[in-house]
Amino acid sequence: MNENNLNTSFGTLSETINGLIKLGYTHDFNIKEDCIICHQTNTILSPNDFQIDHVYRFEGDSDPEYQSVLYAISSTKHNLKGTLVNGYGTSADEASSKLIEKLSTHHPENILKTKSNDATPQRPDGERILNASLVEMNLVHSINQLKNETTWTQSDRNSVTIFKSDTMRIVLIGLHENAALKPHKANGVISVQVLAGKITFATDQQSVQLEKGQMIALQENIVHSLKALTESFFLLTLAMNNK
Repeated sequence: MNENNLNTSFGTLSETINGLIKLGYTHDFNIKEDCIICHQTNTILSPNDFQIDHVYRFEGDSDPEYQSVLYAISSTKHNLKGTLVNGYGTSADEASSKLIEKLSTHHPENILKTKSNDATPQRPDGERILNASLVEMNLVHSINQLKNETTWTQSDRNSVTIFKSDTMRIVLIGLHENAALKPHKANGVISVQVLAGKITFATDQQSVQLEKGQMIALQENIVHSLKALTESFFLLTLAMNNK
């Protein structure tokens, strides 16, 4: 298999899965405790039975705290190639997180070397540094970038991850007036800092309005929602709980 084909930007998660199927990754793998299983062939693979050929990460459109990870997986032992989709961060269940951690240890060259984003149809330049010993973030430039993309003009929001490590994620989010993030909770402490506009941040017990220069912090696993009272841009920071 030509590695260059795996490095191709296919687009969305579903488009990437379809692209990998054309490259021979036809089986659908699922997580089962500390292994993965292919129900099509009823084959169970331990981490020693397969390798990760490539990793693709996708930011959630409706919930910026969610990110899905797609693994292109092959097994010489079982002569299988397929894909595994796993939630990364707040959506990953305990069993999945433990397995992914195990896979990361088993294949560090595939998981840990990625420090910049892949190119996408919306952001074809790629190579935006997300993790390094020091990461510079130009917030004015990033806000202008969000406002100039088609997602902003064709929907009620846009977002971009500007920092991502195993322990922290920072997302710049823009919402049109009256746009909202549905109630959800995060597996970690979050903060919200308003850069422009005015928002309402609410939990079951409390609701606060935040304007430019104001921010809040929220403990983990508390259901919360957010609504833009005017066109607004804010930083969402998530301190990951990897326990």
